Amino acid sequence: QVQLVESGGGLVQAGGSLRLSCAASTRTFSNYAMGWFRQAPGKEREFVAAISRSGVTTRYADSVKGRFTISRDNGKNTVYLQMNSLKPEDSAGYYCAAREGGYYTTYTDGYDDWGQGTQVTASS
Repeated sequence: QVQLVESGGGLVQAGGSLRLSCAASTRTFSNYAMGWFRQAPGKEREFVAAISRSGVTTRYADSVKGRFTISRDNGKNTVYLQMNSLKPEDSAGYYCAAREGGYYTTYTDGYDDWGQGTQVTASS
């Protein structure tokens, strides 16, 4: 089991940017595919972005493609989500998730460990 701690959320105006970080407490971070998900009040948790164990391959939800970038630093046990051109509809709690071994997935039940989340609000 790996503990995940997100940071970097906050309140920004629409069109602004935020960078989320997720620090993992494991010595084998490179064994984990990582994902970012978000959940708005009254809605289901949805996939945002994912990255392979090596960081070479990424995938994005259509709603964030071209605006968000996922990356990782295996030396720092950290995965990032750079969010640009934020829209009010991006407002949600953002959660990082870890999947040991294998490839990333866009499904929430494909991940073994989750962080507590960080709130992102983009005001219009």
